[in-house]
Amino acid sequence: MRRGWMVALLWLCAASAWAQAPAALDEARAARFAKLALDCVQREYPNKLSHQLRSDADALPPRKLYPAFYGCYDWHSSVHGHWLLARLLQRYPQAEFAAPARRALAANLTAANIAGELAYLRAGSDESFERPYGLAWLLQLGTQLRSWDDPQARQWAAALEPLEREAAGRLLRWLPKLTMPIRVGEHSQTAFAFGLALDWTQASGDARLREALLARVRQFHLNDRDCPIAYEPSGQDFLSPCLAEADLMRRVLPPAEYARWLKAFLPGIPRKADAGWLTPGVVLDPTDGKLAHLDGLNLSRAWMLEGMARGLPPGDRRIAALRAAAARHRDSGLAAVSDAHYAGAHWLGSFATYLLLPPGT
Repeated sequence: MRRGWMVALLWLCAASAWAQAPAALDEARAARFAKLALDCVQREYPNKLSHQLRSDADALPPRKLYPAFYGCYDWHSSVHGHWLLARLLQRYPQAEFAAPARRALAANLTAANIAGELAYLRAGSDESFERPYGLAWLLQLGTQLRSWDDPQARQWAAALEPLEREAAGRLLRWLPKLTMPIRVGEHSQTAFAFGLALDWTQASGDARLREALLARVRQFHLNDRDCPIAYEPSGQDFLSPCLAEADLMRRVLPPAEYARWLKAFLPGIPRKADAGWLTPGVVLDPTDGKLAHLDGLNLSRAWMLEGMARGLPPGDRRIAALRAAAARHRDSGLAAVSDAHYAGAHWLGSFATYLLLPPGT
């Protein structure tokens, strides 16, 4: 009996520590993440294309198809690899990685390269290209560049703007035709992408896309309840359907209303500093790109849980449990970020950076 009491006490202390542990990104860790992106944003192969062939003439290498975002294995990973470099460069402009990061961004984010990306999108008939995940990350890159008071960043932002507008226009054309949300744990999920897109509308002032997104989000999710989080994650998720929706809704609802909505949507969140209510995913083979998604899930769950906590009114009794679970997932996810296997190295640094240095901080 005494031993059981001691175990419970140790668990409570650990949960309390998790709930209070700050997430930090020091220069040494930023340099590790920057190296991951620098190793891939101009690395063309291996590459997994999202490309529609209409004739033999369309069989081109990635650098010809996507002159700015041809690296990092796939288009969306290249986009958020560029976001990573811009985000870390803004925070640590004098770091050792700053000069190579500037060179890489300057080489890739030229007006000519972005014009090539825009021409690619407009030449084909594939409206589903990188929709919505890659398009949302493109907007997030735009948000980062728009918010950065730096002469080169302003040049890159101006170059990127036509592609941003194309991405926003594609989402705007899609929303009226989308009759249901996409509740999966991978790229086609709508909740995560809508959150990034809403953040961009604030930075860009795009009222049309913002109102269209808000209308769809309310229609899709305002009456949702009892999300089956016990069924998560699926074996290759890198996004949580339940938590991504909850992180989206805190962008839409004021704190008191959000608190009521969350009570109906995830009624099982503890009212104490308990990290054990949500278990991190486990990757047994980090060389398998699909299975390695679970390392990213732990990172994205962590930032979504933190976002949910920020969305609640101060003093809400669920905040401690949300932050405890966030810290537990953060620790697990960060431990997996390395250059050992390209399956994870080409993208996990972006997720780790988004977690430890979220936009707006």
